[in-house]
Amino acid sequence: MARSAKLVTVALEAAGLSKRFAGRVAVHNVSFTLKAGEVLALIGPNGAGKTTLLSMLAGGLAPSAGELHPSGAAGIGWVPQQTAIYSKLSIAENLRLFARLEGVTEPETAVDAMLEQTGLRERSDDAVGRLSGGNRQRVNIAVGLIANPAVLLLDEPTASLDPRQRARLWEFINLRVAAGTSVAFATHEIGEAERYASQLLLLADGEMLFLGSPAELCTAAQEGNLDRAFLALLAARGH
Repeated sequence: MARSAKLVTVALEAAGLSKRFAGRVAVHNVSFTLKAGEVLALIGPNGAGKTTLLSMLAGGLAPSAGELHPSGAAGIGWVPQQTAIYSKLSIAENLRLFARLEGVTEPETAVDAMLEQTGLRERSDDAVGRLSGGNRQRVNIAVGLIANPAVLLLDEPTASLDPRQRARLWEFINLRVAAGTSVAFATHEIGEAERYASQLLLLADGEMLFLGSPAELCTAAQEGNLDRAFLALLAARGH
């Protein structure tokens, strides 16, 4: 008997997204599909357009051209590189505040779930300003997840974190991925992209140079190492 095909849900679809600022093209004609539970890494040099693209996906910037199609009503969580939480408030107070701002139906239930998933329940009454960088970032991402969005967007989520803090942060993120949350994150760490992302989107000067798996990028650049493949593909395209 034939095995039934697994239903794949599209969480987010971008079609021809472009953004211009005063005549300068920041992002040009980017298209991709993000499936439920999929992790997409945006990679590229400084000034490639990664943050601009994430801002358009989050709805903070209107595209100059193209269309964005989120699936369903679950929404998009946006975590910028700069933390958006209040240092004088406790972890729990921050989560309660943002739960109410997001219109969460049962804010205390959502706060309790985030404290459990972040592993910060015992420190829930600590002021955020007293936390380590890694713990602050876990709270920052918990704020992005408080309304249980279908898609989580992260801009350099592990910047300035040490290797142990990075590993703990990704444990938290991967719990959400395993539950079906889709993640798109920008990173300068090629090893991080290779370790955690199933798909890579390579940008340079706003142009999408590649979309596919880490293995496919290595094949396209005829390199066995992802770091070398990344540099080879940039050089081959004149970047």
